[in-house]
Amino acid sequence: MTDPEDREQQAAVSRLLLHYLNAPIADGCHLRGVLPAPGAVRIAIHAGDDEEGATFLYEIPHDTVTPYHIPGILRTVLAGTQLCSSSDIGEAMGMTVIRLHPEEITPDPEPEQGQALTVLRALSDPGDDEHPFMIGFLMPGHAVLRVYVQRPDRPGIIGADIRLANAPTALIASLPALLEEEQHQRPVPDDPHCDLLVDLTDW
Repeated sequence: MTDPEDREQQAAVSRLLLHYLNAPIADGCHLRGVLPAPGAVRIAIHAGDDEEGATFLYEIPHDTVTPYHIPGILRTVLAGTQLCSSSDIGEAMGMTVIRLHPEEITPDPEPEQGQALTVLRALSDPGDDEHPFMIGFLMPGHAVLRVYVQRPDRPGIIGADIRLANAPTALIASLPALLEEEQHQRPVPDDPHCDLLVDLTDW
């Protein structure tokens, strides 16, 4: 793998899929690996029981999709019947390789837990004087995530409610400034874990 963009894409896919080692990526299907291939990533998925199931390698070209679309593409493929031409089928390491064409596949929407994980990963880096430090989180209701943050240079914990469907990169990047805006802040009599709550569910 000599192309730096391919290497970065491969590393991003590997990081993104790590949490699927703990839970099925689709009903009866478990992640077994993420392998590099020329211009593509190969996702090893074991379907069925450990003893009697089979492992397939789903090959996805790097230049047709971002890493964040890959779980949805896999869920779509694993939930239904996909027609493949014989030229899209191969073999490697005793596993059947199936080359996918992501431009022809509508990714299955990310489940609520996956959306929360994306937001939490983006906020989990240690903060500095300008950026708050995430110290906790809670999913208090349908499609809402509450994150608990504290600036290293200030006392007090702030809870911030985010609607998962409305959690684009822009919101995550704007979070430090939004926490400071008084019109968003309110007391939280029902949550003893923070001093103020910032409601960003309509942002």
